[in-house]
Amino acid sequence: MTSDYGLEVSAELESASQLRAAHFFSTQRPWLDLYGVYIKPVVPYGGAISKPHIDPALIHRYLPEELLFEIFTRMSPYTLGRAACVCRKWKYTIRNPVYWRNACLKAWQLFGVVDNYKLLQSKYDGSWRKMWLSRPRIRTDGLYVSRNTYIRAGVAEWKVTNPVHVVCYFRYMRFYPSGRFLYKNSSQKVKDVAKFMNFRAAKVEGVYSGSYTLSEDKVEAAVLYPGLRPTVWRIRLRLRGTIVGANNRMDLLSIVTSGVNDSDIIGPVENILEVIEGWEEDETHNPDVPAISHKRGLTPFVFIPFEEVETSVLNLPVERMDYFVPG
Repeated sequence: MTSDYGLEVSAELESASQLRAAHFFSTQRPWLDLYGVYIKPVVPYGGAISKPHIDPALIHRYLPEELLFEIFTRMSPYTLGRAACVCRKWKYTIRNPVYWRNACLKAWQLFGVVDNYKLLQSKYDGSWRKMWLSRPRIRTDGLYVSRNTYIRAGVAEWKVTNPVHVVCYFRYMRFYPSGRFLYKNSSQKVKDVAKFMNFRAAKVEGVYSGSYTLSEDKVEAAVLYPGLRPTVWRIRLRLRGTIVGANNRMDLLSIVTSGVNDSDIIGPVENILEVIEGWEEDETHNPDVPAISHKRGLTPFVFIPFEEVETSVLNLPVERMDYFVPG
């Protein structure tokens, strides 16, 4: 009896030690049983009627939803993107398609409302936000700037070697959603030119206005230089971005200058793109002004928002600028 009892006790102890070892090596995960099971949210203590849930954030407690909606409506799309990083509530609120619909219809107003809605359903799955991020567009909240340099030989008296000058100049373009744009060619820095890039100061500061069209990612623009021999400046560009939806770069594909007769100019000079529609690249309507395709000064345009014109690296001297300006 004693030996049988001892055997039973030793067997129970061995099974208990094995069970303890199994519990040690296998971690209990009771939450795995909850996968695929829908659990209703717990009502706050005291009941939803007697004690409603209060958002702990101070701004959400004192700022009504209607006022928050009006604030977001007046923000630009890029400001909305920054506001979406504040908190989770703002992130999901800004996903409202109303904000992105207004931005898209304003950005592509030249295409018309009907065409924009058709393109929304056919290419962007009915998402205005997806259209805003994926569809190429010209930004109107800043300036496109192209920095160009060339070497000019100098002359020095009573010296064996002649000096060499590095000349730097900028091309500035500001676009408007209406299909018009402003152009200025100057050696001045961005912070000095930005204040004159508007229609009110255009005639005083040598800023020329023209018109442009956008097709996919291709931009075609034209400007008329008035004078005794009117000259049309035609430019072709291609939009791109450093990140999705940025549209902060424009590759300069070609620049062509051609002559135009005074009889060809009918109506405002801003409609010059309609006058030269269908022209060949080497076509000119004034024998005194031949068509010239320029091969120099084709540096890509970089976009600079208006709030960054004072701190842009393009305001630095030429010798320091080469280390910062992206290609």
